[in-house]
Amino acid sequence: MRAVRRLAAADEGAAALGLRPGQKATDAMALVPELTAEEAEPEADAAALTALADWCVRFSPAVAIDAPDGLFLDVEGVSHLWDGEAAMLRDFQARLTANGLPFRCAIADTPGAAWALTHFGKDRTLAPPGGQGELIAPLPPQALRLEPDTAAQIERLGLRRVSQLMSIARGPFARRFGRVALTRLDQALGRETEALSFRRPPNPWFARLAFAEPISTPEDMARVTADVAAKLCARLELEGRGGRRFEICFHRLDGKAMPLAIGLALPGHDARRIAKLFAPRLETIDPGFGIEVVTLTAEGVEPISARQARLDTAREATVEEGLAPLVDRLTNRLGEDRIWRAAPVESHVPELAVGRARPLARPADARPWDRAAPRPTRLFRRPEPVEAVMALTPDDPPTQFRWRGQVHRVRRAEGPERIGEEWWKGVIEDVSVGHVRDYYRVEDAEGGRFWLFRAGLYGNPSTPPQWWMHGVFG
Repeated sequence: MRAVRRLAAADEGAAALGLRPGQKATDAMALVPELTAEEAEPEADAAALTALADWCVRFSPAVAIDAPDGLFLDVEGVSHLWDGEAAMLRDFQARLTANGLPFRCAIADTPGAAWALTHFGKDRTLAPPGGQGELIAPLPPQALRLEPDTAAQIERLGLRRVSQLMSIARGPFARRFGRVALTRLDQALGRETEALSFRRPPNPWFARLAFAEPISTPEDMARVTADVAAKLCARLELEGRGGRRFEICFHRLDGKAMPLAIGLALPGHDARRIAKLFAPRLETIDPGFGIEVVTLTAEGVEPISARQARLDTAREATVEEGLAPLVDRLTNRLGEDRIWRAAPVESHVPELAVGRARPLARPADARPWDRAAPRPTRLFRRPEPVEAVMALTPDDPPTQFRWRGQVHRVRRAEGPERIGEEWWKGVIEDVSVGHVRDYYRVEDAEGGRFWLFRAGLYGNPSTPPQWWMHGVFG
């Protein structure tokens, strides 16, 4: 069976001639014999829509794609950057027009109402707060994003406006048209929330600077970085909050966004410190033909207590004043995965009793290490074999051993400390001596201190003993 060719999209000229998406190609050719058609490219269209969504980050950090040809922007909390929603809508319109993109847009309290006004209402409508119901009432039922079968049923019943659906009691409405249709109506009117899949999580901590003339020099980029950081940090400080991660984005004239991100060991709102962390990485930004907008978002925002500046210059610097800036510089230069501190983990197995934590994070609730069973300062990732071990009796500590080609004569020793694997977690199938280690803390004649263990027992041919070095004490 041959597939039916249909129109995927129609421009304004084609629409004026009576052509519409979904129409059979043969019917379109009959209406417009001189019709020029191009093959649809759904993948290219999806990529272009994704690029447009990234471009819209200059207006809102929360952008959701409404395939195949729409976008939702959550502008709550950011319209003040344009002195109101009307000015924001005009700026949005001017930029899309300058880029040659045909569009329709509207602003409303709910995504459903904005979609309805964009597709069936007056273009560039700005719905007043709580006034979306009055504006969508005269629109056709299709404005509620109904399923095709439901929309056809409503049309057969002679219902031509959303206001007629709004007048039907909820019970009969759900029984006749289905729960999904009632949900769509409630979402449009704001009675029920609608979950959108944003490309980035919605973030109220957002600052924006737009320039009358594009900038491109390193000096200008450093200056606007400090300016936008000061703008956002002023809000954070006013609310008594600080961010752990900041992302700045330079929006070029060609629509491309160039992001940079830095992290803080402790939540903060020091604009100078944040700008200083961004400074070494600004040289990686290619301004192209110029930067027209710069945005900054703060993530991991949490309350922080106000700290008094030092009055006594002789007093030792606090962590926030001394160590935290150093940790921030190292982390942003070397990477978050390379700067960490050892933290205790509740496990008696040496390899599992330590984990990685943020350098200046508050200690976890895990039980601290047992002082009665000290562990070496340097614990090897993998135990290293020890050779030529001599001991008076099988259970005695070694009196001599060779490690890394050097012979060590033991002067003092403590042990054994018997440690078995965590059989109760189901990692091993039996509880034999092959899963038990006897650890010894020893000191050689030169003062070196070592932590070694014996795996297996003497006299047991199935598990012959083997000595290993697991760490050294400082």
